[in-house]
Amino acid sequence: MDGHTEDELRGVVAEYEATKNAAIARRDARLRAFHAAGWRAVDLQRVTGYSRETIRQALRPETRLAVNSNRRKTSVVRPPADYVPYGDRKPYVVADSLAELHGPTSGTVVLPHHLDWSGNAEYVLDRPARLASMYRAVLVEAGAKDDLRNWLDGALLVALWPSLWLPPKLRGLWEDRFPELSAARDAVA
Repeated sequence: MDGHTEDELRGVVAEYEATKNAAIARRDARLRAFHAAGWRAVDLQRVTGYSRETIRQALRPETRLAVNSNRRKTSVVRPPADYVPYGDRKPYVVADSLAELHGPTSGTVVLPHHLDWSGNAEYVLDRPARLASMYRAVLVEAGAKDDLRNWLDGALLVALWPSLWLPPKLRGLWEDRFPELSAARDAVA
């Protein structure tokens, strides 16, 4: 969430909605022109692939207005002022030293259930994508430093660090403790 605001996100959605609504209006006008030229609704449906309801609303704009106005209105629910997102309050474990991390670096491993409950906890470490997935799972889900020592390798972690997709708080904790991780990420950028 760093670097982006809720207002920017709302702006993205508003821009999309405006573009979408303008495109729908143009499409509907063209469909009405075809209908006025003698095309039947069923033929428009067959050729365009649109549903019967979409064609009906395109040919009769007042129908779309009625349908949309009858939809359930939802109010925007904002979290309480003191709300902290889960990623910011989740406790993460950070190793005391990269040198103490001597986990496997090749072969196939199966993570214990407390680290990976996805049902696909087997990782072939010779496949870069699976290796990165395993490191992410261990970093995010480790409950004790032993989890880190048993499953991560310090040198491999430094090499993988720039490509790992991690929660900002977790990344910050590790980079504060180990400046070489931040340097590895900066070297790639």
